Amino acid sequence: MIMVANYQYGWTLFVGPIGEKFGWNKAAIQVTFTLFVLFETWLVPAEGWLVDKFGPRWMIVSGGILCLFSWLFMSFASSLGMFYFAGIIGGIGAGAVYGTCIGNAVKWFPGRRGLAAGLTAAGFGMGSALTIIPIANMIKNSGFQHTFLTFALIQGIVTIIFGFFIMAPPSTFFTAATKIAPGASRYQATPGQMLQTPVFWVMYVMFIMMAAGGLMATAQLAPIAKDFGVDKTPVSLIGLTMPALTFALFFDRILNGLTRPFFGWVSDHIGREQTMFIAFLLEGLGIIALANLGTNPVWFVILSGLVFFAWGEIYSLFPSTVTDTYGATYATANTGFMYTAKGTAAILVPFTSIIAAKGNWHPVFMMASALAIIAAFMAIFVLKPMRAAYTSRPAGTVDAGAKLATR
Repeated sequence: MIMVANYQYGWTLFVGPIGEKFGWNKAAIQVTFTLFVLFETWLVPAEGWLVDKFGPRWMIVSGGILCLFSWLFMSFASSLGMFYFAGIIGGIGAGAVYGTCIGNAVKWFPGRRGLAAGLTAAGFGMGSALTIIPIANMIKNSGFQHTFLTFALIQGIVTIIFGFFIMAPPSTFFTAATKIAPGASRYQATPGQMLQTPVFWVMYVMFIMMAAGGLMATAQLAPIAKDFGVDKTPVSLIGLTMPALTFALFFDRILNGLTRPFFGWVSDHIGREQTMFIAFLLEGLGIIALANLGTNPVWFVILSGLVFFAWGEIYSLFPSTVTDTYGATYATANTGFMYTAKGTAAILVPFTSIIAAKGNWHPVFMMASALAIIAAFMAIFVLKPMRAAYTSRPAGTVDAGAKLATR
């Protein structure tokens, strides 16, 4: 997870240099990011089905190979079409790794799914923190093409090697006595059965609403900092002094990683929907604050960190909620279908470049804030009662084909 993190979270550092070298506008370049996220997410259900059927090892190894070639191709790409193609194969590879690791985590730890999914997703959210500064320095000193090549080899090779150590729990691992989270169901729904339930689609819409703002910040943080006029301004905090953008990227990645196990652990104790309400509301308020105070370099660093902290937990809360609701037997495929909502949300990213073409990001911030706040209230007043009704049904009313967990 750490090795595939830069394909999403390190991308923003390359947008400016690519545009300067080839003279392309930001919206055209960011199509690469959108294609990456679309293929990272929309193929995960199929990859999850293969993992549930054949095991996780070769899916991760194959994903590592694709990730290696993605940035390798970008290192010598000279057309938008080549960047788009490289983004697509990188998305397929990163999605194979991400979906497999998350699905495997919620299977191994049924009583602590929020924490397990959060710790695993933290690798992706926080994985780029240690490499953001080296990547920024290498781009500055050696150019973005050399940086793509160097990190393609490092990230791809390490992913491939560690992929051979991944294994799924044995079929005897699940029993009727296995501890599960409070409010979780023991029914095991197939992806087809899950897709027929309104509960899934409510969660799907909420995921899109939350993912949109975070993906915009992920892809556009460097352009936002530049338009706010703070990107190169030195900021001193916690004993460190760095340009505001570099500091924000470093700080954001750490908080984006920490939030996933933290809110996952909280949700294991107080419930998924209550935790969603707290985190989503905090996200909406944080975005409003960043829109109004972000032209101050110190506040830009602090508030962008808050936005990432209140956003990253969706990658632990939604997989654990899906598995609680529909069971662990088909967890990799089921959580994979939920993960496609991230790809749907990514379609909005190039449009944010168009809306803010003249440097006015306020409408984008307000839209993202409104979506997060609405999602917060949906968690309590829509999702919670619907999911409670679904998971508490008598055994005789369970969807056709779904069965109680006996293995």
